[in-house]
Amino acid sequence: MAQVVIENVYKSYSRGQEVRDDISEAVSKKAVDKDTKSQSVTKQVSVLRDINLTVNDGEFLVLVGPSGCGKSTLLRLLAGLEELTGGKITIGDRLVNDLPPKARDIAMVFQNYALYPHLNIYDNIAFGLRRNSRSGEQKDQETEQKQASSSFLESALTVTTRYLPHSLKYISAQEKEIRNRVRYVASLLQIEPLLERLPKELSGGQKQRVALGRAIARAPQVFLMDEPLSNLDAKLRTQTRAQIVKLQRQLKTTTIYVTHDQTEAMTMGDRIAVMNNGQIQQIAPPLEIYQQPANRFVAEFIGSPPMNFLTMDFVAPLTLTNQQFTLELPEIWRKPLQSIPASSLTLGIRPQHLTLVKESHSSLQIEVDLVEALGNETYISAHLVTEPNTILTVSLPPEQSVSIGDRLWLAVELDKVHLFTVESGRAIAIK
Repeated sequence: MAQVVIENVYKSYSRGQEVRDDISEAVSKKAVDKDTKSQSVTKQVSVLRDINLTVNDGEFLVLVGPSGCGKSTLLRLLAGLEELTGGKITIGDRLVNDLPPKARDIAMVFQNYALYPHLNIYDNIAFGLRRNSRSGEQKDQETEQKQASSSFLESALTVTTRYLPHSLKYISAQEKEIRNRVRYVASLLQIEPLLERLPKELSGGQKQRVALGRAIARAPQVFLMDEPLSNLDAKLRTQTRAQIVKLQRQLKTTTIYVTHDQTEAMTMGDRIAVMNNGQIQQIAPPLEIYQQPANRFVAEFIGSPPMNFLTMDFVAPLTLTNQQFTLELPEIWRKPLQSIPASSLTLGIRPQHLTLVKESHSSLQIEVDLVEALGNETYISAHLVTEPNTILTVSLPPEQSVSIGDRLWLAVELDKVHLFTVESGRAIAIK
């Protein structure tokens, strides 16, 4: 186990592109070659900018964000599969910027399992242990001395009996340690009956458990997981998600988990780091992220269905208006809004905080465009009657009968609203 510290990390790629220079008639008179010239220009593409993050010893941290936000690139930088453009990465007490992946004492679980198809499950799990000449523990001086003094007879016996029946094979002390480690990991993951099978004989969920087992067997300081559940169906994803969390709590190994699924992030992480456009938007525990988003992007990304947004005129000290309705904010907003010079604000409200009411000056009239009855609740998508381009999602109780085309009135639960600046999208916090 170890703490992971990421300081001022930047990552950019150089992308070469051909830029054609069409020579004008005036220039061509002075040029020897009047044809169109091509020159190679290098363009820097910034993928990560100013990443600062500390993952505590034994913590389960989730990196979440949309596709292309840089979360997998950050994980690959930690693993040593990409080179840093700038900054520092420390794992435990070691600066690992220049260390190769095998020297970083990390284990990575990939999205596509990456199992060896010609090896059975036992050998897939044991592969890393054999390669590193260890059985889940770091090499120490005594172990190295034992390996160096391995007798010629022991090696000869191992080779000679390799193809004999299992009961007649000679098993070295090192291989016995590996066998014990593999069986321990298999029992943790409940895959003991699968050890003699090949990967092609397993289901997707079983393959994912084998990939986890291979990582666990090495007993690394840090687990890195890159969207390991994305290839599983919904039910199996839920089961495996719970199993990963249970294992991490049991092993107490520092874990960094990448996903684009905000449900996985909310249910698995001790803390969540929300990323967008190569930058971290907010780092906090799941409920804090949900209840106190740092900006509009976080508010919209975390939560399913996402938060609704309305642009409102702001009249000091506590009034929000638009052409259809007027809201008087609770007194708790008076102090935060005193320092806001803007004449308009973005009102954020989650679908479950809109309720059906009778017509009033503070209610919104909507027309229903889509009804999604899920059994335990009903979601409707609707537009404001006075603003057809403003779409709202509303969560209703399952017994509420609603049809497409219905016109309804909604009230906003004022103690549940969020406010954001229109220009930057920054959240206005209640202090």
